[in-house]
Amino acid sequence: MASTTRLERNEEGIAKVVGILKQRFADRLQTGAAIREQHGHTTTWLENQHPDAVVFPENTGEVAEIVTVCAEHKVPVIAFGAGTSLEGHVNAPGGGISVDLSQMNKVLAVHAEDLDCVVQPGVTRKQLNEHLRDQGLFFPIDPGADASIGGMAATRASGTNAVRYGTMKDNVLALEAVMPDGTVIRTATRAKKSSAGYDLTRLLIGAEGTLGIITEITLKLHGIPEAMSSARCGFPTVDAACNAVITTIQYGIPVARIELLDPLSVKAVNAYSGLTLPETPLLLLEFHGSQGSVEEQAAAFGEIAAETGGTDFEWTTNAEERTKLWQARHDAYWAALQLRPGAKSLTSDVCVPISCLAECVNAAQRRAAELGIEAPIVGHVGDGNFHSIVLVDTDNPEEVSRADEFMGWLTNLAIDMGGTCTGEHGIGQGKMPYLKRELGPATGYMKAIKQAIDPDGIMNPGKILD
Repeated sequence: MASTTRLERNEEGIAKVVGILKQRFADRLQTGAAIREQHGHTTTWLENQHPDAVVFPENTGEVAEIVTVCAEHKVPVIAFGAGTSLEGHVNAPGGGISVDLSQMNKVLAVHAEDLDCVVQPGVTRKQLNEHLRDQGLFFPIDPGADASIGGMAATRASGTNAVRYGTMKDNVLALEAVMPDGTVIRTATRAKKSSAGYDLTRLLIGAEGTLGIITEITLKLHGIPEAMSSARCGFPTVDAACNAVITTIQYGIPVARIELLDPLSVKAVNAYSGLTLPETPLLLLEFHGSQGSVEEQAAAFGEIAAETGGTDFEWTTNAEERTKLWQARHDAYWAALQLRPGAKSLTSDVCVPISCLAECVNAAQRRAAELGIEAPIVGHVGDGNFHSIVLVDTDNPEEVSRADEFMGWLTNLAIDMGGTCTGEHGIGQGKMPYLKRELGPATGYMKAIKQAIDPDGIMNPGKILD
């Protein structure tokens, strides 16, 4: 298990805060070992650092009460959504209070005529789309896991649809948030654009709870497409698959999703989901639009695929077949774990300019082989983002060392190519060593913002910035 930094504990303050909040929230404050461990980080190989208590507020006012008490006694506050993050975002390296927002799970308003809605942070993406379906609307950001909207905003999430619909920063109009002193602010309005002052909405999106706790989100919505078609195509090499992606993007084909699976990932997905996909470098695609346009888009990609060496090209508009295919893609992480039962995963999310994608993926495969590491690759390749899912026996120090070496090497390679250490998972604890190399002096200004807004460092401490 990878170790993480520990911060000095404020034992006296923590004891006082737990006592005050217990009196105020009664059974909605829990201190049992099991629930505290569940609210530390458990999704990957980072060490679990659990909080001292977990509290379940039901509205913004209660969140403000909690933060105010913690601020008075200088006790850490860690917001918790669905717990699906991958970089230790919800760990409590100095102890403190985990604020579980799952009970704040109401869709507060849908303005169908304006294509927007207002939700509480505990609403999950699947819950929201179920609510919107009968109005012919949907929210497109799809990170795979059924993450909470608040968590998705806090980590600036994206996913399979980002190539067409953008990321969370492109789909949030406004936020309500509780700041480190307990003050409740609104960052913007429902207007589609504004030039009113600093863009606090985008400051809080991706801040990973280090500047405040998001308690309400106003989202852009989209009309459910008249038709959707999904396609798959095998390729002889990763280079051929990436060339097909580049050509598709350059030709302006409005692809909604375009995903790469390497042969090892396809093998894992076939075994896990009961499919018979060709075990070669594989592209999965989806097209949105009218019935005629999705057929034209699929046909146009088919021609590109044929020119770049693609084989076994198939496409369908059948909803059941499409759902099965994309569920298998979303299950790729769990499928990869079954390649080596008992192993933990260390998952990269580097993102590079699309012209560098094939070179980066090929280099990652070669380096993993040199180090004797099993690391299937999947990627949102329409925007140059891919994941190496490194499978590690965390009880073997030598193997952990090789996995750590691989991740450092890959991350630095991506930065050298003009890319980023994190395309969608965020910094948290796991990516902290790489942020300064990627952004240099800019991290000093990030620290200045953090110090100005949260001078006592109580909001999710030990994340993003050391």
